[in-house]
Amino acid sequence: MLQPRLLAPLRALERAIAPSLRSAQSAYRPQSIIPRSLTASLSVPKTTPSIPRTLLPFSQVRFASHASQGTANRHSRDPAGKRLGAKRTGGEYVVPGCIIFRQRGSKWFPGDNCAMGRDHTIYATQAGYVRYYLDPERHPERRYIGVVFEKEGRLPHPRNAPTRRRLNRVTIPRTEPVSYQSDMVASIDENGTEVGSAEAVNAESGPQLRPGYMYREANWVIGRAAEKAGITAKTYDRNNRWLAWRKRQARAERAAQMKSLKGKKKASKKAK
Repeated sequence: MLQPRLLAPLRALERAIAPSLRSAQSAYRPQSIIPRSLTASLSVPKTTPSIPRTLLPFSQVRFASHASQGTANRHSRDPAGKRLGAKRTGGEYVVPGCIIFRQRGSKWFPGDNCAMGRDHTIYATQAGYVRYYLDPERHPERRYIGVVFEKEGRLPHPRNAPTRRRLNRVTIPRTEPVSYQSDMVASIDENGTEVGSAEAVNAESGPQLRPGYMYREANWVIGRAAEKAGITAKTYDRNNRWLAWRKRQARAERAAQMKSLKGKKKASKKAK
């Protein structure tokens, strides 16, 4: 694009040359054969003066700012379906993370044990059975999707009802433990574990076990054995690179040992 400083002299030159060009064109115009009487009645439209050829390189021509979009959008007017809608029906069993409903916008809302993704997909957060329901106390018009733990469970729950357990746990009536005593019992003393009959071992002498079972301390008791013995482990120091090198060397030696044993087994099989 030309700057205004260059356009001003060119416009002045155009005003000076254009009248002379018009007069030259009119002087060389051929004589008309049509009579004046007919030419008076005809109305000839006036044409705008054309730009001289000498000034054509300096004239401004405007091109299209962008290409036509008809060809670009020809193949994208009918995209594939997104498979929206319900993926699980009411009463169907689902696991955590299972998609229940795909939608555009929040037509359905997540209820108990459900959540909504960023694309409005409703999925289960606990294992259970799907329920589609309304909750007027929560919202008068919204529709909810929830998950219950019992197959006969219903939603929504009453407002003052106790909360349900998660992790697939349901409330069951407590039953009294059944006292079972076999003929063989085990007793623990200083010498170790002894197994005998019920008449030989008294119940007060130690824990009584069924046949084939041995007494074993609980894990938390075993874990505190070092504490009882007064053994303390050194605190881990991440800056101790020498200890890290020793551990790495031990792992490498162990891997080399296992690899050699594996090679020996293969060699023995080939020899056979």
